Amino acid sequence: MDQERRSRQSGLLLASPTIIWLGLFFLLPLVSILVFSFMSRGQGGFAVLPFTLDSYEDMFFGSYNIILVRSLRIALTTTIICLLIGYPLAFFISTRQQNWVRQLALFMVILPFWTNFLVRTYAWRIILGQEGTLNGFLQWLGAIQEPLQLLNTELAVIIGLVYGFLPFMVLPIYASVERFNFRFVEAAHDLGANDWTAFWRVVFPLTLPGVAAGTALVFIPAIGAYVTPDLLGGTRGLMIGNLIQRQFVGSGNVPRGSAFSVILMGLVMLALIFYVLFTTRRSNQQ
Repeated sequence: MDQERRSRQSGLLLASPTIIWLGLFFLLPLVSILVFSFMSRGQGGFAVLPFTLDSYEDMFFGSYNIILVRSLRIALTTTIICLLIGYPLAFFISTRQQNWVRQLALFMVILPFWTNFLVRTYAWRIILGQEGTLNGFLQWLGAIQEPLQLLNTELAVIIGLVYGFLPFMVLPIYASVERFNFRFVEAAHDLGANDWTAFWRVVFPLTLPGVAAGTALVFIPAIGAYVTPDLLGGTRGLMIGNLIQRQFVGSGNVPRGSAFSVILMGLVMLALIFYVLFTTRRSNQQ
């Protein structure tokens, strides 16, 4: 017993720097934000007593619920588009016979990460602007007479988010398809299944772990995106991340910003819980 006790004490001593670090820089800020979210707005926007639920009511029942719904809609749309594009792309890459083709395709997928995300987002401002590349090309083709309003719209935000987060969908699905045994497809064909049936009954269910991982990796950063909506969306593409930032600058509203942050963290936690439950269920089934 003494030996076991000394072993536990040694383990606790070794883990103490990590525990202190997490307590000071992770748990303490989270607890502070949670407490501030239930307080009232004082002079200069700071949090003061008494406790109230006004900030949460502003989001769920006030004028700000439009931004919450918009954030969810944009994040879900981005995730679905990334899945529709990323799955066929990942499947194409993983089924190439020549190794150099596979390596080149993967290189092209991760190539955008070599450039700063802010620079890439500014590039989309040039592409989508009224005098930008896309409008100029469409006018040159004669498809439009006047420039389209693409910038500062919800569509521009979705385009920017899909461009930014598509690799996060492709890579997990690629890893899942890479491990797939295509002899199962041959067995399905032997049993009379066509290509479409074999895909939906065999390939897609067995590659769902990669789909689930990619969905989580895209939805979670998309719901809290700040840079892309700020540069491409304007007021029409305002999302909850931009709304939180505005509450903490100048004479904003710290309790309201804290409440919105708690709500955002709750949405992220729901996505993580869904992913964990899904992967756990798949592991138990296998």
